[in-house]
Amino acid sequence: MQSQISDILHRSIDTKQAIIDSPTLLETIAKVTELTTNCFNSGGKVLFCGNGGSAADAQHLAAEFSGRFYSDRDPLFSEALHVNTSYLTAVANDYGYEHVYSRLIKAKGIKGDILIGLSTSGNSANIVKAFEQAQTQGVLCIAMTGESGGKLSDCSDYMIKVPSHDTPRIQECHITIGHIICELVEKNIFS
Repeated sequence: MQSQISDILHRSIDTKQAIIDSPTLLETIAKVTELTTNCFNSGGKVLFCGNGGSAADAQHLAAEFSGRFYSDRDPLFSEALHVNTSYLTAVANDYGYEHVYSRLIKAKGIKGDILIGLSTSGNSANIVKAFEQAQTQGVLCIAMTGESGGKLSDCSDYMIKVPSHDTPRIQECHITIGHIICELVEKNIFS
């Protein structure tokens, strides 16, 4: 059992090491940090979306901005789009699940905002439709995916592709990268 635990931890470490070893990926994370800082400094908001575990990660990261990360500071306008279950179930029932995020973007997204979509496959239809809607409104689209990028590759302004096809390892890295961005944005704005 201990060797299995050790093996899982090594796979997680190996995936993170692959990120460290990718100058392109590190540059993208730095650029997303800069864009997010600029968005908040300009009075914009950062919206998140995801499904399943990625929805939980989206909500977690939105809370880091709107609550606090390391410092006791003013809140930053950030939210996860799936937290209203009455809305989510009504729209899924009336229009189809693929429209749950795009309708909220149509209502809430304005030019200069950022939409961050988390999808390990990059093929979640509701996130793809949200990105397509966001682009018509001048909302910057940032995808956090696995190695392939999936369909989000065609409708994203920036892609953070974790170099793995293993869903748990990808999700672990999404949280790590999200925490890095939150920490650096907080330092940029409040230090």
